[in-house]
Amino acid sequence: MHEYPITQRIIEIAEEYAKKNEAAEVKQINLVVGDYSGYVASSIELYFEIIAEGSLCHKAKLNIERIIPKLKCSSCGELFVRKPFSFECPYCKGEGVPTEIGQEFYIKSIEV
Repeated sequence: MHEYPITQRIIEIAEEYAKKNEAAEVKQINLVVGDYSGYVASSIELYFEIIAEGSLCHKAKLNIERIIPKLKCSSCGELFVRKPFSFECPYCKGEGVPTEIGQEFYIKSIEV
């Protein structure tokens, strides 16, 4: 449910950008959403269609690039995607530790 206000804010930012650049409409918004960001990409897409109606973003295409979380091996330093119920490094069998990868959430670009 917290995707609604963040989607509203994405549309506001895109509209501000369009107005600043004297554009009649927003054509495309490219968003980066990590799987551990706390936001659900499919919910953002759903709310976007509803909230964008009647705004400068009503015809805009919303592209969401999902970032899969990765662990970093404390032994060899390699980054890897965690397998269910395991933190084991597939390269050296060391233990993986959490990283910031997968927590991203930002507007990558806006096309007007």
